[in-house]
Amino acid sequence: MKFATVLLAAALLLAGMRASYAVVRIADDRGGRIGTYLDKYHGLRASGETVVIDGFCASACTIVLGMVPRDKICVTSRANLAFHAAWDLDANGHEVINSGASRMLYSMYPSLVRRWIAARGGLKPQLIYLRGEDLMSMYHPCYLDAQASSR
Repeated sequence: MKFATVLLAAALLLAGMRASYAVVRIADDRGGRIGTYLDKYHGLRASGETVVIDGFCASACTIVLGMVPRDKICVTSRANLAFHAAWDLDANGHEVINSGASRMLYSMYPSLVRRWIAARGGLKPQLIYLRGEDLMSMYHPCYLDAQASSR
């Protein structure tokens, strides 16, 4: 009986350790509505999962940097983040910068990212790309030996 209890406890411990390696992979996310991403990343932060940025992450996708703790984010050599000012459509269907939403978005980013954005003129309609050495200097590299699910 004691052996069965020890065996069960060991199995549960190992199952818990395996769950701690759960990761979510971002590879081709072009963004979307800010509110949708706030909800998505709030849940991700609460789950404690690690985020692997392994490709394109643009627009509202980049909110992950402010919503998920830095020690729960890693980047691969393929990671490429694209930032721009928030916008809305006017009555004629044209994109118009939403200054309030842009300020909110900017304020969500960690200070290292805000400084990087500021050094490039701030959030504007044009995309600016954070990748390569600049990105690797802010986030630790991924070791892709864990299984990742795309979200």
